[in-house]
Amino acid sequence: MNLKVVKIVTILISFFLLNGFLAFASVIGPSFTALTSGNIYKASAQFIIDQTIKKRTGKNSLSLVKEEIDKKNQQNKLNKELRQLVEKRINITRKQLNLDNIIQ
Repeated sequence: MNLKVVKIVTILISFFLLNGFLAFASVIGPSFTALTSGNIYKASAQFIIDQTIKKRTGKNSLSLVKEEIDKKNQQNKLNKELRQLVEKRINITRKQLNLDNIIQ
């Protein structure tokens, strides 16, 4: 009897985890929130917000946040490289002008 229950549970778990059933995964977060905090309203709001983000962007909220952070990091990297390039060009120009001789 015990072995039969283990087989059934294993088959059900493998069905949910191995077939790409993502709707099941999107319910886990709000369910965990509802169980740990006891706040059904908060869990419902979390689920609705996640579904709205997925509907509008086609991505889940975690991948959307990750993508925005990557964009921000890439932009900061470009700004830093541009600043270094400009500073390098300013130093080269100062050396060519030899500002010490002009000021005296």
